Amino acid sequence: MDTSLVKLISIFFIIISIFIPQALSQSDDECGEDTSSCNDKSAALPLKIIAIVTILITSMIGVCLPLFTRWIPALHPDRNLFVVVKAFAAGIILATGFMHVLPDSFDMLTSSCLKDNPWHKFPFSGFVAMLSAIATLMVDSLATSIYSKKCNSGVIPEAGERDQERAVASFGHVHGHAHGLSPDPKDADSNQQLLRYRVIAMVLELGIVVHSIVIGLSVGATNNTCTIKGLIAALCFHQMFEGMGLGGCILQAEYKLMKRLVMVFFFSVTTPFGIALGIALSKTYKENSPSSLITVGLLNASSAGLLIYMALVDLLSADFMGPKLQGNIKLQVKSYAAVLLGAGGMSLMAKWA
Repeated sequence: MDTSLVKLISIFFIIISIFIPQALSQSDDECGEDTSSCNDKSAALPLKIIAIVTILITSMIGVCLPLFTRWIPALHPDRNLFVVVKAFAAGIILATGFMHVLPDSFDMLTSSCLKDNPWHKFPFSGFVAMLSAIATLMVDSLATSIYSKKCNSGVIPEAGERDQERAVASFGHVHGHAHGLSPDPKDADSNQQLLRYRVIAMVLELGIVVHSIVIGLSVGATNNTCTIKGLIAALCFHQMFEGMGLGGCILQAEYKLMKRLVMVFFFSVTTPFGIALGIALSKTYKENSPSSLITVGLLNASSAGLLIYMALVDLLSADFMGPKLQGNIKLQVKSYAAVLLGAGGMSLMAKWA
């Protein structure tokens, strides 16, 4: 596992360590316990096992599909079809933030189970989502600057064979030290774009990992069989197409095989891991306890801000304002239709999940 991914996962655990102590300071008295006829723990367990298996498979299919497009000419990153599919996946991610994660955060942090002061006096969900979007911008900008400096000094992070060939062509013969390099402007622009793709892939993976574990934890902890049945289908759809969006970013980042496998692994297992964790904690984890509502609500808000920023700025805006789409109105129209289709389909899923 490389240093960048270790830092990525460390940031995730830091976020959780910040939120959890604040949440646990609240009262843990149960509130609004589910007493419906659908609440059956013994019947819910097999459904949760099915959810783990099906979500794991669909997640792997979704994130791996774009990685095999090098052998499918029509889906190569340089082709128009890839741009349309990526726009569809970006619409999925955008709707996930707006229609699923953020509304869940509002519901949790305005629950009647929480104290009126301060939770009902201030819109914490919107505030945390805003801070998360700003923090994502900072990470996005600073990471790009750091990687750019490394590139300008002749060090191209995690360069594969293809990258090394590009580096040799760009920077010429290097005599022991990275001094006096004079990269070709076109190759320098290409390297800069490659670095942006790598930053985007890592930050997007962070946001997806956070909300995937939260979703899985909720599914694993609930014993409502009526809810779980709809959630399985909705989450399979969600994970597959969200995985396609992430897989497209990983493909464009041109990572080495090992880094690709690590990123695919973490995306694929986070929701099943969350479900398994929810099952293990089902006796102590109560969805409607104040500590759970605050912890999950704040994590959802931070994840929503990150996903919305990434979808609008790094995925949609970057492509639609780029030369490929700006020079092709017909492709723009197709891509807009793909965004609306992806966002619309994911919004429809909000009825069940």
